[in-house]
Amino acid sequence: MLALKLAYRNLVGGKLRTVLNVLVLSFAYVVIIWQKGLVNGWAVQAERDTRNWEIGGGQYWHEAYDPYDPFTIEDSHARIPETAQIEINKGNLTPILISQGSIYPEGRVQSVFLKGIDPDQTVLKLPTATLKTDIEEIPAIIGANMAKNNKLKIGDYVTVRWRDANGTFDAAEAKIVNVFKVDVPTVDGGILWIPLDRHQAMLQLPEEASILVAKKETGYIGSLPGFVFKNNDFLLQDFRDMIKMKNVGGYVMFFFLLSLALVAIFDTQVLSIFRRQKEIGTHVAIGMTRGQVVKLFTIEGAMHAVLAAIFGAIYGIPLLAWQAKVGYAMPVDSTEEFGMALAEKIYPVYSIGLITATVLIVFIVTTIVSYLPTRRISKLKPTDAIRGKMQ
Repeated sequence: MLALKLAYRNLVGGKLRTVLNVLVLSFAYVVIIWQKGLVNGWAVQAERDTRNWEIGGGQYWHEAYDPYDPFTIEDSHARIPETAQIEINKGNLTPILISQGSIYPEGRVQSVFLKGIDPDQTVLKLPTATLKTDIEEIPAIIGANMAKNNKLKIGDYVTVRWRDANGTFDAAEAKIVNVFKVDVPTVDGGILWIPLDRHQAMLQLPEEASILVAKKETGYIGSLPGFVFKNNDFLLQDFRDMIKMKNVGGYVMFFFLLSLALVAIFDTQVLSIFRRQKEIGTHVAIGMTRGQVVKLFTIEGAMHAVLAAIFGAIYGIPLLAWQAKVGYAMPVDSTEEFGMALAEKIYPVYSIGLITATVLIVFIVTTIVSYLPTRRISKLKPTDAIRGKMQ
C-alpha cells in the first residue's frame, strides 16, 4: 500500500511528463481496440452476407464440381435425388444449375456463368421473384457491379450464347429484369441469374442441378447420391484465412503503437532514476531494501498503463461506440474490386475479450519495460546515491 501511495505521488509530481506518457499510451489502447474491432466487424458482416446471399446453411456439390476449375463445369450436373426434391418442396433446399456462356453487350463478348435458380426459392436473399415473368426472351437478373462493368440496366436486351449437353451451340436474347445490389462479389461478378426450368431446357438437362443450397436453419439433411455436402466451415475457409492475414497486419500496427508508448515510458524511468538518486539513497538508508525500491519504481511505471486505461476509457468509449453506430465507410473502388465480401460501410464489433486482452497485454508489457531500468538500483550503494553518484 505504501508503494502505491508513493508511486501515485511521484506520478502526480511528474506533471507534464506523466500526462504525455498517459496520453500516448491511451491512444495506443484506443487505436488497437478500434483496429481489431474493425476487422472483427468485417468478419461478422461478410460471413452473414455470404450465408444470406450464397451458401445458406451449406451446399451439396455435384461430385465433379470444382468452382476453381472451369473445365469441371460442363460435367458437373446430375438429376436431383428424390429425397432432395422433397426438401426442395419444403423450402429447405434450392437447386442451382451452372453452365458457361457468353454475352454480347454493345457488340463486345463477355464470358459469364449462367446460373439457373428457382424463382420461388426463399433459401437465398437473391431477388429471384422478379424472374417470374411470361416474356419470350430469357429473363435475367444481375448484380450492380456486373451491370456497371457491362453497361447494362433494367430493360436492356443482351444476346446470350451457350452450349447444351449435346455440345450444340445456341443463342437467344435475354432481358435484364432486375439489377440488385450485393456485397458478395461471387454472387455478382460475371454471373447471369435465370429461371431454373428455362436453363434446364436450354441445356437439355431436365430436372438436373449442379449444386443444392441448404437453408440456414436446416443445414445438412443427410447424404444425397451424386452430391457431396460442403459445410460453412469449408465454404468460408478462404475468407477466414484472409481475416487471419489481416490480423497479422494488425499486429504490426499493434507493435508499432505500443513501441512508441513503451519507449517513452522506458526513457521516463531512466530519467527518473537518474534525477532521483538522492531519494533512492534516502529510501535505502532509512531501511527500505533494494527490492522494495525496485518494486516502487516498477509500480510507478506500471501505473502509467492503469491511468492510460482510465483516461482512454473516458474518450475512447464514446468514440468507439459512435464508430460502431455509424460505421466506417470504405472506399467505393475497394468494395467493388476486393474479391471477397466487403460492404460499403463496416460496423466495428468490440467484445469484452478483445478489450480485456488488450488492456492486460499492454499492462504486462508496460510493467516489464518499467522494471528493466530499475535493475541498476540493485547495485546501488546508499552513500553514493545520497551524494548523487550512481555507477
